[in-house]
Amino acid sequence: MRLIHLIRHGETNWNRERRAQGQQESILTDTGRQQALQLGQRMTDTPLEAVFVSSSQRTRQTAELAFADRNLEIEHCDLLREIHMGPWEGQLYVDIQSAEPEQFHAFWHAPEKFSLAGAETFEQIQQRALQRFRHILESSAADNIAIVSHGIWIKSLLCALEPRPLSKLWEPPAMHNCSLSTIAIHPDGNQRIVMYSDKPYSSEQVESTQ
Repeated sequence: MRLIHLIRHGETNWNRERRAQGQQESILTDTGRQQALQLGQRMTDTPLEAVFVSSSQRTRQTAELAFADRNLEIEHCDLLREIHMGPWEGQLYVDIQSAEPEQFHAFWHAPEKFSLAGAETFEQIQQRALQRFRHILESSAADNIAIVSHGIWIKSLLCALEPRPLSKLWEPPAMHNCSLSTIAIHPDGNQRIVMYSDKPYSSEQVESTQ
């Protein structure tokens, strides 16, 4: 059985400021760095063989801190980056809500309806996440893999695997900073989400998406 561990990055300065990050760069706060170190401690007994990390600075920092004491080869990948938020990136959410209330509401409450010029849709990032997930499974021989990415990237992938419609993407559990979600892939190809944002997951097994 293969285990795929999905990890969100630690808290960033833009998380704290409530600023839209998307694919722009932000850095871990002191709290975020501590979260990454604690994640590494929690995963000490997890026999990781391969680590795939979004090329964003906040995810690279998280992986470097969490796995600093382990002899692991880390592969960085642009396709593991967060949803591209176009003209919103770098703006405070309070200002976005004031300027574009309809799209702001769609983003947080009806993601399947979100459509902003210059930005990815939730369907597009979900397809990007699925394609990269499948590629990692097909290209790596490792049985224990960590993927360090972003909240929406991970949530959209888990929605596809549950399966859950994108309209319910923001339903609990919340994808907190340095959350850990795990997918078990059985020899017959079936996949089961066994942990979702650090909580045991008990839904029915879903068919393989490969």
